[in-house]
Amino acid sequence: MSTAGVGAVGAAGYYAAMANAVKAIGSIIKLDPEEFQRVLVQTDDPLVVIASGGVFSKWHKYVFSFKGLTFYCKSNTELVLPGGAQIIKAGKISIPDI
Repeated sequence: MSTAGVGAVGAAGYYAAMANAVKAIGSIIKLDPEEFQRVLVQTDDPLVVIASGGVFSKWHKYVFSFKGLTFYCKSNTELVLPGGAQIIKAGKISIPDI
């Protein structure tokens, strides 16, 4: 097999793995921080997973599910969550980038 063929096989494998990941976790909707908060306040007692990090600039990631959809947000500032929100602090949140 030529070098180009090996690269094509590797790329095909990568995209197949990504497609399987999406099937396993379902749809993930990426929102800007303002829209994320707007959707979040519409839920009763939401369960929100959060993670923070960054070396040169701080970031905060948030994930929660609502009506069968998973919503994701990344923000440079910490978001104000509703008082009734249940919070799980995670070391890392990984979202496939397709």
